[in-house]
Amino acid sequence: MKSKLLTLAAALVLAAACSSEPDSEPVVTSDAGQTTTTAPDVASVQSYAPGSVDEFVAEVGDRVFFGYDRYDLTPEAQSVLQRQVAWLNSYPQHRIVVEGHCDERGTREYNLALGERRANAQANYMVALGLDPNRIVQVISYGKERPAVLGSDETAYAQNRRAVTVLSQ
Repeated sequence: MKSKLLTLAAALVLAAACSSEPDSEPVVTSDAGQTTTTAPDVASVQSYAPGSVDEFVAEVGDRVFFGYDRYDLTPEAQSVLQRQVAWLNSYPQHRIVVEGHCDERGTREYNLALGERRANAQANYMVALGLDPNRIVQVISYGKERPAVLGSDETAYAQNRRAVTVLSQ
């Protein structure tokens, strides 16, 4: 058990060390084909109140995505959830609801069960990362009833196969 916790801790430290991106400035190419670098427009840089829902959604991300008929967490989903737990541990006033969602394919009953497995996979992973389970108010499945994107193509389906962390106080 201790070795699993140490391995998880080491993975978290490694992921945190690798998660920072180098500073980059926008590159503008003129009509003459010359490339120049410009600083970002100060007015376009959005800042959010620390600990706000807006900061959580914009800076951390409030959702993870799943493959078709899957509820296992991809490496990308794990990375988002690691950031979520770190942020939540910095702002203990927030409690969460974890919602599971599916695309429109399949029966209502099947998608409710799949959405529940997705939400539970996310909640369990967050607890394993150190989130106090008492901060999870509810784990709920909406199945295919609340699509994020309307449409019947793979692009829409991919956006609807998700689990969402909703902050509450």
